[in-house]
Amino acid sequence: MSIEVKVPTLPESVTDATVLAWHKQAGDPVSRDENLLDLETDKVVLEVPSPVDGVLQEIHAETGAVVTSDDVLAVIEPGVHKAESAPPADETPAEKVAEARPTGPSAEPAATASETAKPQPTPDEPVLTPAVRRLVKELSLDPRKIEGTGKDGRILKSDVMRYLDEQKKQEDEEEVKAMIPAMGDQAPARNETRVPMSRLRARIAERLVEAQQTAAILTTFNEVDLSEVIALRKRYRDSFEKEHGVKLGFMSFFVKATIEALKRFPVVNASMDGTDIVYHDYFDIGIAVGSPRGLVVPILRDADQLSFAEVERRIKQFGQKAQEGTLSYEELTGGTFTISNGGVYGSMLSTPILNPPQSGILGMHNITERPVVVDGEIVIRPIMYLALSYDHRIIDGREAVQTLVTIKQCLEDPARLLLNL
Repeated sequence: MSIEVKVPTLPESVTDATVLAWHKQAGDPVSRDENLLDLETDKVVLEVPSPVDGVLQEIHAETGAVVTSDDVLAVIEPGVHKAESAPPADETPAEKVAEARPTGPSAEPAATASETAKPQPTPDEPVLTPAVRRLVKELSLDPRKIEGTGKDGRILKSDVMRYLDEQKKQEDEEEVKAMIPAMGDQAPARNETRVPMSRLRARIAERLVEAQQTAAILTTFNEVDLSEVIALRKRYRDSFEKEHGVKLGFMSFFVKATIEALKRFPVVNASMDGTDIVYHDYFDIGIAVGSPRGLVVPILRDADQLSFAEVERRIKQFGQKAQEGTLSYEELTGGTFTISNGGVYGSMLSTPILNPPQSGILGMHNITERPVVVDGEIVIRPIMYLALSYDHRIIDGREAVQTLVTIKQCLEDPARLLLNL
């Protein structure tokens, strides 16, 4: 009896998905739990595994098709495998092969017809993450030519980028050699490439426009001297990593300082629902993370109850999952406040846009040594500019400024975080 492969149940906030790529074709043998195709939604890419062993008989939704929950994607005939191809009729029978064998003590055993008919084994396919699999497919690359540097030979995105760089370098060298005799005879090419937005990129664009059209966004700025945080990290960096198995970064300090500020000014942790203001007595902090598919914001649930080590560990996991495209809906849903670190890309200053329905977002930037006045003297200190964008419909300027000042005070004197000052 044929088995239908259907679109898995999508979360309530997701209405449909797009068939991103098929990894099997009609007629291919499949194994139970083997990934058949990828579905792209507004938030994540879902893998759809085969429910049984068998042969993929029919594909009902081609690449690019928009599907909804319980739509039929394919049909599998269970327990059926491709038959081994029989030898040609004129092939030497096993008996004749036996007769034709050389005789004598030095003769080697000859292969029988059944032995020669067996298909030769093929090399194992390289281990690919979902993100790399999509990248390889989009660029029409042969993954067997790419050297994987990840665990157990896993091919990482950086391996693909390095392979592309090497290929491009070779192509450029060949192109230059071919063009040298004809240089000056041809005008430079002016090409254009049109590609559709991914579901995630389209959703990001939609939410950004929604935020600017529905919220009264203002941004307040301040600067923070990170001397004490840097000194604290340097003093305890090795012992912290030895004890907890994770590095002590900056993000845990910013998360803890932000939570302290949100406790003092709850409206910045609130959200709008029609004409109502919804106050949250919990702190689910979104951490903006870059990924090959675009910006995603996984959530630190109940971040006020997490230790510094737990914050660092979860943020590290978010970064790894974002690169591999394995973040779940639960990890990307909700959030009461967001922190975005543009400093990792070298940004000096920016005005972050709200993540609806949240009412506040903190923008971090790069750390630069600048001259500042301390106790009447000019000294050089590591300074970061901070930006807090907020919804002026429910948050007054006074509350926004004091929120940012609280974050600044906690970072410039980290002991406040331990003493609740």
